[in-house]
Amino acid sequence: MKVLAFSDLHMARNRAAELVAASVEADLVIGAGDYCNMRQGLDEAMDMLSGISAPMVLVPGNAESAEELAAAVPDGVHVLHGTGMTVDGLRLFGLGYGVPVTPFGDWSCDLTEAEAAELLNRCASADILITHAPPKGKGDRTSQGQSIGSTAVRDAVERIQPDFALCGHIHDSWGYRGEIGRTRIANLGPKVNWFEVDP
Repeated sequence: MKVLAFSDLHMARNRAAELVAASVEADLVIGAGDYCNMRQGLDEAMDMLSGISAPMVLVPGNAESAEELAAAVPDGVHVLHGTGMTVDGLRLFGLGYGVPVTPFGDWSCDLTEAEAAELLNRCASADILITHAPPKGKGDRTSQGQSIGSTAVRDAVERIQPDFALCGHIHDSWGYRGEIGRTRIANLGPKVNWFEVDP
């Protein structure tokens, strides 16, 4: 299955146009959060992606709540947050929000490590784990070199060992690729990322 994945669109119209154009080749499109900015413009961001006709699965970032995203997506688009689903035999599990809690203030949708761990414990197995926050130590470095990823996400990756763990959130690490055990880790960013996955 040919999977197109991205994160952190942040209402970038040119990036959205590139994703829509590429999506004609996709069997599945995955978004790993932050479609708008500071809880503003989500409807407009979804409109930018409305040309995508492939099945689409999204998790919320810290810039939009799960409820806001569920209300804004077009019919047929699935939102995962502490939940999973299967698409053509491919097992997906998603968790949105910033983990651990960010310093951004009231507008940011965040989870503590304990809250994230509780939601991730619902997942026994998956082919692709989709989180907004990266796992601790992988794709989580700021421009100052700080590792600010999630221990709960890393623990879940180590336990579940999905084929892929797709994330975003830390802009300075967009494009990162790495591994935890057999799992391939990717901090996506707002560009066209292709993955071949066998259900």
